[in-house]
Formats: sequence, C-alpha cells, structure tokens
Amino acid sequence: MAMSVESWSLFGAMVLGLVHLTAASFTFKAQVGNAYSVGPRDEDIRPMGVAGRLDRAQRNFLETFAIFAAAVLMLEVSGRTGAWLSETGALIYLAGRIAFLPLYAAGVPWLRTLSWNAATGGLAMVMVAVVARP
Repeated sequence: MAMSVESWSLFGAMVLGLVHLTAASFTFKAQVGNAYSVGPRDEDIRPMGVAGRLDRAQRNFLETFAIFAAAVLMLEVSGRTGAWLSETGALIYLAGRIAFLPLYAAGVPWLRTLSWNAATGGLAMVMVAVVARP
C-alpha cells in the first residue's frame, strides 16, 4: 500500500524533527564543550547565539508538530487523505517548517515569520480537511 502525500509529509516532518534536535544539540555542545555536555549538567547554562536560536526553533517546531501529526493521523484513520486541501496543506506545512529552521538560525526576522505563517496556514488547511465534508 502506497503512502499518501499527507503521510509522506508527516514522515518528512519527523525527519525534520531529528534535524532540529541534532542542530540544537551539536551547536550547544560546541558552545559549552564536551565536559559539560557529558557531565551531570548541574549548572543551568543556557544556549546563546546560534545555539540559542536553534534551541528556540526546535521548541517552536515541537509546538506545531504534534498538532500536525494528529491531523494527518485523523485523515489516515478516516480514509480521507488525497484531497486537494489536505495534500496542499501538508506540503505547505512541511515546506514552511523546512524554511523556518535556517532562517531562524541565521537570524532573518521577516522571512522567518513568513515561513512560520505559511506553515501554520498549511497546518490549518490540514485541520480543516479533517472536518470538511468530502
């Protein structure tokens, strides 16, 4: 059985989640050094600069990922994938979230916000597809 566009988009978002985690983790480790990152981390050192932006970008991604995953899974369970609204929305969500990461890391304010708005609009489209009449 072939995966739907919506499920492929969810898989892409899962991969992107790992990219977020890896980028935030590695840049923080570069900031604080090996001794801190493998130690008990008793001091509360906060990521700064690029490491801080990547940490915030990861948290921002996680705020919408669970909602996106739930919406796609609801479409799959109900057999309602494949509609223009859900496919387009899923692709816009993924594209917006992919663009968001490097834009946030680079500190680009307006384009970063535009990519967030696009992703959120795509997410809303998927959610509307869950409740829209076929």
